[in-house]
Amino acid sequence: MTTDTQQSVIALSDLQQQPLPHPGIFYGAYPYKKAVEKGKLETLLDDVRRRFVKPGTFNKKQLNKFVERVHLLDAALQKMSDQALDKWILDIRNKLQSKGLEEEITARAFATIREIAGRELGMRHYDCQLIGGYIMLNGRIAEMQTGEGKTLTATLTAGCAALAGMPVHVVTVNDYLVERDAELMRPVYERLGLSVDYVTENKSTEERKLAYACDVTYCTSNQLAFDYLRDRLLLRSFRSGLEFKLESLYNTQPARDQLLMRGLNFAVVDEADSVFIDEARTPLILSCKTDNTQREEIHREAIWLAQQLQGDRYFILDEKSRHVELTQLGKTYLEEISANMRGIWHGSRRRTALVEQALAALHLYQRDVHYLVDDGDVVIIDENTGRQMPDRTWESGLHQMIEEKEGCDQTGQTETLARISYQRFFSRYLRLAGMTGTATEVSGELAKSYGLDVITVPTNQPVQRIIRPDYIYTNKESKWQAVIGSVQLEHDRGRPVLIGTRTVKDSELLSELLSKAGLPHQVLNAKQDTEEAKIIEKAGIVGQITVATNMAGRGTDIKLTAAAREAGGLHVISCEKNSSARIDRQLAGRCGRQGDPGSYEAILSLQDVIIEERLGGLRGFISRTSTRGGRVRPVWLGRFLMGTAQNLSEYYYRQ
Repeated sequence: MTTDTQQSVIALSDLQQQPLPHPGIFYGAYPYKKAVEKGKLETLLDDVRRRFVKPGTFNKKQLNKFVERVHLLDAALQKMSDQALDKWILDIRNKLQSKGLEEEITARAFATIREIAGRELGMRHYDCQLIGGYIMLNGRIAEMQTGEGKTLTATLTAGCAALAGMPVHVVTVNDYLVERDAELMRPVYERLGLSVDYVTENKSTEERKLAYACDVTYCTSNQLAFDYLRDRLLLRSFRSGLEFKLESLYNTQPARDQLLMRGLNFAVVDEADSVFIDEARTPLILSCKTDNTQREEIHREAIWLAQQLQGDRYFILDEKSRHVELTQLGKTYLEEISANMRGIWHGSRRRTALVEQALAALHLYQRDVHYLVDDGDVVIIDENTGRQMPDRTWESGLHQMIEEKEGCDQTGQTETLARISYQRFFSRYLRLAGMTGTATEVSGELAKSYGLDVITVPTNQPVQRIIRPDYIYTNKESKWQAVIGSVQLEHDRGRPVLIGTRTVKDSELLSELLSKAGLPHQVLNAKQDTEEAKIIEKAGIVGQITVATNMAGRGTDIKLTAAAREAGGLHVISCEKNSSARIDRQLAGRCGRQGDPGSYEAILSLQDVIIEERLGGLRGFISRTSTRGGRVRPVWLGRFLMGTAQNLSEYYYRQ
């Protein structure tokens, strides 16, 4: 049903000469790229090739030449009547499907999409968006600064690919943005004669089939991957593509009609670094509920036993890996207190594993940090974005133990039907591309894992953002006082302020401090997920103060009012370093967009989690650093310690 992968990195000329990735004779009824296991020597050669050879990399002259080709068509297209434009689009569609993505016909398609966007939306693509769209159409990641209009850019890539006959999946980070982007860009696609729809969590099976049958489908990575797993379960029952095809001849309800998707042809991934790197750490597991009656009592007893083990004599916590290990004293005491318990508790190995899991639930997973309790349900919080993940649960009874810890009803434990990582899933697309504001830092990982080159796109306007030096304090109390002082100063100037915190807990603590200081504000964290867009849209008003967890609001625009722009634009404060400098850069990118004024500063402490996790052994030394007003002195020492901790964190997650 598919062809094997030729190699992970394909030269631009080869990419354009390959058959267009869509269901058909060449790629089969359900196209996807088979995984290819490589030997050590082949892997080494690939690494050397990526390091020293950049196949298909664009140069500035080549990109500018393409943009000029698009501009040459502007005058003629603007004069066209609707009827003439319809004939022009049909001609482009026919040529794309017969000749492929030749540069000349691709330039025509881009110019046409640009003209239609101007007519239908009142927005014409900037040159930087033309460049970004062209880079993605040729299977690369376009690094476009925050605020450069990636939503509109995607119409160039998706529209051109769909006209060429490729079913396109446009992937973004949450259901709100999926629906918003699809509806916002619908007039462009429909004027091109293309069908468009979206898939969100609440859609039924039939609605999903209809959406995936469209030329362009907007969806989240999560929904997309799970729907693929459902299709794989169905396809797995057939030994070959031929058997799959023949089955439709004798079965009144053939498997072909039960499939959700038309394969994995072409995906355009927004916020590509978040999807390909951050979310890739957690495997996706398709499961079904099982009878939980007996398990409920076991989880309840495990939590009770773990609560009897007080003090570090009985167990060792590893916060870095979120792992608990009982000491020999702990195992002996556990055996004593469980002596009169029946069943599973008589087995030493199983008893130890269950109680270690319960200890992790009690001590390593914190409410309003790793999860929140919403109407009696334990909901996981995405630590990279600060958003709720209602369709995710922890494995091996951990989720149920946390529910027991919080006094919630235990949900049924699940049985795994299928699982896949984002890396394996997205690597199965015949053509893959993405866009993001921050990919340079992980360009090597993206090339190695997905075969994707990162190409930086110049901004439409010069960046006016001012980056202030980091301020580092010895303790959290001094840090929060400094944050309040900075907010007060910028608020008095009439500037809007956005404050980024690491956790829901920190956002609520800061909210209390702001209220005590008489500073009116809005909070955006996982508890206000549904209000995200409304809150973030107001963040650019004069004097507005917004507290947000990590990257809450990413993907939505903060539009400055004229008065806010005159006051100096948006001021962004980071209250804690993230595990990657790339995520810090995402927060900084919330200000100074499209040539707007803006500024960014980080106000940190040596009691922040990243220091505790990576340099905890230096607590004694750190406590003796000379201070003035709570700040670490000398200044370079604090910045060195913070930078070292972040570098260690990045190294840890790369392993």
